[in-house]
Amino acid sequence: MITVQLYTTLGCHLCEQALALLNELHAELDLSIETVEIAESDELVERYGIRIPVVTRTGSLKELGWPFNDLMLKAFLTEASS
Repeated sequence: MITVQLYTTLGCHLCEQALALLNELHAELDLSIETVEIAESDELVERYGIRIPVVTRTGSLKELGWPFNDLMLKAFLTEASS
């Protein structure tokens, strides 16, 4: 199982699109998707405030920031898992 974090905030339409892409890959890649609300942390707002949505994978320091499509997301997740 690949555990990913989606950094997001309420009302972010791009974040909704990113979550939809993750959900499309959920079964194929055996994903566990955790959404992280950046508004709950000043540190996260400073780090991701103008960059969301951002996807990370547990165990990897790499980040994938918007814009991305399903192919880019799949490549990021499968590269990170090897």
